Amino acid sequence: MKNYSVFDILGPIMIGPSSSHTAGAARIGKIARELADDSFYKVSFYLHGSFAKTYKGHGTDKALVAGVLGMNPSDDRLKYSFELIEKENIQVEFLEEDLGYVHPNTVKIVFHYKDKNDFYIIGSSIGGGNVLITNINGNEVKFTGDYPTILAKYS
Repeated sequence: MKNYSVFDILGPIMIGPSSSHTAGAARIGKIARELADDSFYKVSFYLHGSFAKTYKGHGTDKALVAGVLGMNPSDDRLKYSFELIEKENIQVEFLEEDLGYVHPNTVKIVFHYKDKNDFYIIGSSIGGGNVLITNINGNEVKFTGDYPTILAKYS
């Protein structure tokens, strides 16, 4: 039998309204930002399934942008993320996309650069603010971001 923590029952400390659609989305965005080079000028969010259908009402869009700005799910500035990213002169776009056989709360985040190739990750918000990163630039991975992680690619 699984041991449950208080976070499994009560949920994460976060700016709401949804642990899956806001807390998880912010975590995915923040992980993506930590993996990407900071010189991007535009970010495209390809929203799959439930994310695509409810992203505005559940705050997924604001949370993803907040994460890309380096914010945690509990950051009070999350609700102002659109204004903050605009001040950084970073363009954002949200597109509905069928990403195949993946969790319904999945997003592909693409960072666009002027002088090099795009960089992307695919991640899912799997409930209670928990996330699973499944792809980095076309390489299948499986990590949660809960612990320090070393990623190595061998050619």
